[in-house]
Amino acid sequence: MSYSPGLKDVVAAETRLSHVDGEAGILVIGGYPLEEIAERATYEEMVYLLWHGRLPTEAALEGFAGELAASRPLPGVTHDLLRGAAKERRPVIDVVRMAAASLPSIDDTADARSLVAGLPTIVAAYWRLLHGKEPVAPDASLGHAANLLYMLDGENPGGDRVRALTTYLNTVIDHGMNASTFTARVIVSTRSDFVSAVSGAISALKGPLHGGAPGPVISMLEAIGDADNAESYLRERLESGERLMGFGHAVYRVRDPRADVLSRAARAFFDHEDDDREDDLYDLYDLAVHVEKTALELLEEYKPGRRLQTNVEFYTALLLKGLGLHPDLFTPMFAVGRVAGWTAHCIEQRAVDRIFRPESLYSGEMARQWTPRDER
Repeated sequence: MSYSPGLKDVVAAETRLSHVDGEAGILVIGGYPLEEIAERATYEEMVYLLWHGRLPTEAALEGFAGELAASRPLPGVTHDLLRGAAKERRPVIDVVRMAAASLPSIDDTADARSLVAGLPTIVAAYWRLLHGKEPVAPDASLGHAANLLYMLDGENPGGDRVRALTTYLNTVIDHGMNASTFTARVIVSTRSDFVSAVSGAISALKGPLHGGAPGPVISMLEAIGDADNAESYLRERLESGERLMGFGHAVYRVRDPRADVLSRAARAFFDHEDDDREDDLYDLYDLAVHVEKTALELLEEYKPGRRLQTNVEFYTALLLKGLGLHPDLFTPMFAVGRVAGWTAHCIEQRAVDRIFRPESLYSGEMARQWTPRDER
């Protein structure tokens, strides 16, 4: 047996959900290139595509969206958990994990619906409680992304905000056999339930090597402050051996295709003619574009041949910041988008019905002998 750290290059599953080509910079979701679908589809359409293998008709979409909307309210035990956690000011992503685990498990179909529909309610309700406000009940007349913004802010969002958030959720909905997706599939492979699988996936997503990194991109941009400071700041980070946040990826050796989609979404959002956001957000976008260009030049200078390109984190941070979201919400919002992919992989794994049981390569001693405590 050969040992592959991190299971690199080990094929552990077969899927029709998404395909990642890191060398060519290609991401295919349900058969559609990301750039073909992410900026056009609603989130409900994307969920339907992953669960059913095709885009819905108008009639099917109406019924499906209604089923999801009906699953948005949370049970009383989950509300109690959120209130208790808010009193202790627990971190948002930790509470999302705990609250997701508190959802009842009924059957796979009902569980998948309650997880996809309930996670936005959990995130919005907890954020408001954490800031001394009462949760806003979900509005079944609003689409998935619009309802999330409504539950966060308490007012109906503009169409440009809805489209920007929808594009983000669509862009991160699935991405091959990443750590959190693999975690979900391993749990379901034991014939455990989808609620347990998604709770485990959220735990994996929390790690800074997976979904926990977009926040530091904003910190980096705020520390730079002005385009004139970009080169000196970035050089100092590189010369001290630090990683530049928002650049480099474990799979992509060219620019992350999700960065392209989110860059266009951010530009469209900030350029909206009816927009009334403050000028400093426009300045932040211009600064981000300059920082990206400078960082790529310096990465090639300091790490030639490493092919460290812009990843999804960079423009995720910019777009979510533009939507008025605090960095503490960035990883939870990633979970809100990715939960449809997790549940779709759970559906696939359930059909396979075979437990994951890899081998390990033993590296310890073989012939130790017992020594009594008084002789050790």
